[in-house]
Amino acid sequence: MGEEVKNLYVHFPFCRRKCAYCALHSRAGRGQEEMSRYCGAVARSIRALDPRARFSTVYFGGGSPGMCRLDGVFDAVRPRLAPDAEFTVELHPLDVTKERLSDLRQGGVNRISIGVQSFDDGVLSAMGRGYSFSQAERAVLEARSAFDNVGIDLIAGYPGAPEETDPCSRRIEGWDLRHVSVYSLMVEENSVLGKKAARGEVRIPGDAETMDRIAACSRFLRSLGFVRYEISNYAKPGYECRHNMAVWRGEDYTGIGEGAHGRMGLLRTENWWPLDPGVPGLRPPAAETVDPARDGTERAIFRLRTSEGIDARGRPGWMAALDRAEAEGLVSRKGTVYTLTERGMEVCDSVMSDLV
Repeated sequence: MGEEVKNLYVHFPFCRRKCAYCALHSRAGRGQEEMSRYCGAVARSIRALDPRARFSTVYFGGGSPGMCRLDGVFDAVRPRLAPDAEFTVELHPLDVTKERLSDLRQGGVNRISIGVQSFDDGVLSAMGRGYSFSQAERAVLEARSAFDNVGIDLIAGYPGAPEETDPCSRRIEGWDLRHVSVYSLMVEENSVLGKKAARGEVRIPGDAETMDRIAACSRFLRSLGFVRYEISNYAKPGYECRHNMAVWRGEDYTGIGEGAHGRMGLLRTENWWPLDPGVPGLRPPAAETVDPARDGTERAIFRLRTSEGIDARGRPGWMAALDRAEAEGLVSRKGTVYTLTERGMEVCDSVMSDLV
């Protein structure tokens, strides 16, 4: 029997402190001993996977994976990497050092994603990010000196962000990036920002204002040669994130760790560990088996987020919604394949909900 090829996501929930906009699960301000126990559980869980498995994509997300000593995890992953695997690690700007970048390269990593989030010092302070724009720029340039494939994340629509620097600045031209993700601010009720907004202490930009800023950013990135290959993601040709594309194309992916989600056949997992990790205090795992109809719809529909679009063949129940979206200028059609227009990307969730 041939080797399986899989997509692996590992979540590292550790961070220095919780950002003002974040309501996701995290372990803020923890010590190295706790992080080491967690990484040990991750490494054992990877080794417990099907021994035939070879990973075509690996993604270490967080949190801040760079806070952890990852040697043992790398030892578990490296023998299973496919020859042309994409191996991404997310980094906080303050975690970027020559020594850490060298360790990542030796561990098999070949793609770096840095959470810059904003180019404005006032906004970075309000977010609770703990660094200045100049420190973020230093981190990006340091990473680019060690890795060819480097990208950044930005947040559009944060309160108080000057229009001329949110979310893009001309300084980005000198960074020689391969990938940029631009996410709309999501105001979570349980976050520090959400509570301030509920008390009327901050003004959250409206959807139209945020969309205008994203549209301006999109035009700017296109002028630099980036292609918008997914609603929130832009890449130089050939540098699209293969891991995320695998998820959007409906492939299986294994998610390990607290906060990690996975899709394996009809099984959906959360906080999953392939074996008893032997570490007290971990969040309990959850799993759900979905019916084949839901599985098929889920795998097909998320392709609409990408520039590849969705093929409506064999799905007559979608036609009325897709034809209506085409009439409204939200999708374009080529044969049986429908893709979002620029306008449609602004309201993708609405288009997708009509299909469901």
